[in-house]
Amino acid sequence: MTQTLSLADLRNNYVLGSLSETDVAPSPFEQFRHWFEQALSAQVAEVNAMTLATVTPDGRPDARIVLLKGADERGFTFFTNYESRKGQELAATPYGCLLFHWIELERQVRIEGRVEKVSAEESDAYYHSRPVGSRLGAWASVQSAEVADRSIIEQREADFRHQFGDAPPRPPHWGGYRLVPDAIEFWQGRDSRLHDRIKFFRLADGAWRIARLSP
Repeated sequence: MTQTLSLADLRNNYVLGSLSETDVAPSPFEQFRHWFEQALSAQVAEVNAMTLATVTPDGRPDARIVLLKGADERGFTFFTNYESRKGQELAATPYGCLLFHWIELERQVRIEGRVEKVSAEESDAYYHSRPVGSRLGAWASVQSAEVADRSIIEQREADFRHQFGDAPPRPPHWGGYRLVPDAIEFWQGRDSRLHDRIKFFRLADGAWRIARLSP
């Protein structure tokens, strides 16, 4: 007899931790660093992987996984092709949302705010820290554009390797973005789906207001 998978029956109870208004740091950046260090210690896979959500010019949501490459009081930084789909969407609507899901710790972090390009100096520094293959890949890939087959991409990579050798400069169409948050939510799974949700809201004077959200 064939058994049918019932998605409605898939569930887990979350029991690893709790979070209260008195637990969190006064700064969301400090709280993020604390949770990120705990995720590192727990050996969470791809701990810096995060979903980046943007919006298309006609109002459709769009999302993909990118890698966090910097986090401080200025915001959260990632790097990509400025001419990619996400780059075009951010040029039209410079706002985004980041989501970390650290399932091993039963935690999520949601970060909302304005997105801006980092300085050319920051983009240069990170680009030149990458392996040479990744640097050449930034030249070879016309990100998000249709391509007939993989051989075209591989030929472009070979052509740029011949042109630049092992010292390619940073492409003008490639660099960093920083999401400058105006809201950051910390989510801790709890039993019976009564999850803890503590959210920081940036006030007009730059201070942060802390609130508990209903699960």
